[in-house]
Amino acid sequence: MIQRIQTIFLLLVALCMGLTFGFPIWEKISTAQSQAVQVDVYQMTHYSFTDNNAAVVGEEIMTRSLWYVALLAGLATVIALFAIFQFRNRLTQIKLGALNALLIGATVVAAIYSIYQARELLPEDGNGQYLTGFWLPLGALFFNLLANRFIRRDELLVRSADRFR
Repeated sequence: MIQRIQTIFLLLVALCMGLTFGFPIWEKISTAQSQAVQVDVYQMTHYSFTDNNAAVVGEEIMTRSLWYVALLAGLATVIALFAIFQFRNRLTQIKLGALNALLIGATVVAAIYSIYQARELLPEDGNGQYLTGFWLPLGALFFNLLANRFIRRDELLVRSADRFR
């Protein structure tokens, strides 16, 4: 049924993965405050800052597309939304949840790979900051785990009720 608790968790998975598109994943600013690197779902951008009459203006030095991170996050969002409407077939929901866990994990791994590539652009000390876009997929992975747990619990309840018939 669509009003079950796993629906809320699947909606939270879709929400977390959807919000990943709006927040940066990682950022590092040089110690001289003259350059910065930012990674988001779409691209990795290397900026150079110039002081223009007390207004800091950022000029792009390099931009690299990260389409694979966006594709993985988008697929995870769509699968979570699709799994909500598969409530009549709990085994399919469980399989979609497992696939979604793999996609979310792949999104996190691809983001970490992109961050390591971005670190090479500013080889100074410091690791940079992991921002909201990095933590949202980890939250989605947790909510996906909870959704799968409650789907399995429903399946076991239905099987035990069938034994009594």
